[in-house]
Amino acid sequence: MPKTLDDETDAPDATVTTAAGARRPRDPSVPRVAWLIGPALVAGVAYLDPGNVASNMTAGAQYGYLLVWVVVLGNVMAWLIQYLSAKLGIVTGRSLPEVLGGRIRNRWGRRAYWLQAELVAMATDLAEVIGGAVALNLLFGVPLIWGGLITGAVSIGLLVLQSRRGPRTFEFVIIGLLAIIAIGFTVGVFVAPPDPAGLLGGLVPRFADANSVLLAASILGATIMPHAIYAHSALSRDRFATRRGEQAGSARAPLGGVAAGAARGTDAAGPRPAAWHGFGVRRGTDAAPELAPGTATRVPTDVLVRATRWDVSIAMAIAGTVNLCILLLAAVNLAGVEGTDSLEGAYAALGTALGPVIATLFAVGLLASGLASTSVGAYAGAEIMYGLLHVRVPLILRRLVTLVPALVILWLGFDPTLSLVLSQVVLSFGIPFALVPLVALTAKAGVLGRWRNHWATTAAGIAASVFLITLNGVLLWLVFTGA
Repeated sequence: MPKTLDDETDAPDATVTTAAGARRPRDPSVPRVAWLIGPALVAGVAYLDPGNVASNMTAGAQYGYLLVWVVVLGNVMAWLIQYLSAKLGIVTGRSLPEVLGGRIRNRWGRRAYWLQAELVAMATDLAEVIGGAVALNLLFGVPLIWGGLITGAVSIGLLVLQSRRGPRTFEFVIIGLLAIIAIGFTVGVFVAPPDPAGLLGGLVPRFADANSVLLAASILGATIMPHAIYAHSALSRDRFATRRGEQAGSARAPLGGVAAGAARGTDAAGPRPAAWHGFGVRRGTDAAPELAPGTATRVPTDVLVRATRWDVSIAMAIAGTVNLCILLLAAVNLAGVEGTDSLEGAYAALGTALGPVIATLFAVGLLASGLASTSVGAYAGAEIMYGLLHVRVPLILRRLVTLVPALVILWLGFDPTLSLVLSQVVLSFGIPFALVPLVALTAKAGVLGRWRNHWATTAAGIAASVFLITLNGVLLWLVFTGA
């Protein structure tokens, strides 16, 4: 059975030494602080998928440092959005699709919302499977169609691992792939560093032409991923909101007996303090930790929310740095070089400019990106279907179905890089449907209670939503007018 947070905190070999030198079990309400970190790092992989690579490399190769500001702005907005998503999962014990599934009363309205969310998840899968296939082709000469099948098979294996071994084991694997991604995509920047003046100039918001607007929407679609919003709330729920049915009964009844003593940090020898160092929260010796609605963990919700801020900050710092390095790598080495409008061409140009080692590391990072992100994307897709339609589809069957569009594109021989960039534009149009409900729900006291958004947080979320919707509107106008 998968290990839960309570299993970790209640481990019998977890002991502490008293003032008298005796050994006694560790207070079950005090977990290892590092155990609280992880869900954001898994969700953050969505910000480093092959679609990001294609969009950022294309932007750097075609426009140099022009769109640096888009990457930075997207990462700042991503921090806020992922924090709100995680907070919703922690406090309610439900994912965003679950909350929306319970609040959208109209059956057809719920199905329509599910349809657009499912199309977004499929567009995500398209980018990730194609990216993995291209990487296998670059490294080993594997035909693209077989590379897509291999990428899909590995993603199924990772999802089976998650279902059988629990979220923590899944996180370790994904974080390991994240480290490979970071190394593969950033080494080249240290070998050929960017021009500081050009980098600073790229922080000034501006566009050059209609194509630069298209690339900006693509970068934002790849940076602020709708499926990552859905997935992060579910990842936080799965990690912290365990045994909800069991808690549902106990949360409504007064604590008593041994259970009450354990929850309050007391035993036969008297009260025991429960201090939560590192996140600025301390509990008194006689106060029971306040449980999040719908959860069974004895970790105070204040601690989980504060830890989540650190988790999201670490994940977004990594994702933002890597995305910026990808754009800078292309701006320095690929600007004006023929044939760099594709991942294959960029790989060859990097090999010529920086040597085969850097090019190989880039391809390895691309492969790790495809393998990790397609697993998270499939996880999000399953959560979307269950939360909105209350339908559980066998994992392998669902994964095989969502692989079909990517495999068809690979089989028909469409340009993989163009398919990646356009898939990110599709994702950009799906952002408002995930972001607007997220901001609205996390601002409601009836949903999050005292953990609802501060007015400034809600204002920032509204500003991000307006900016993204406006950008998408401009993009639509450019497309339909032929500009």
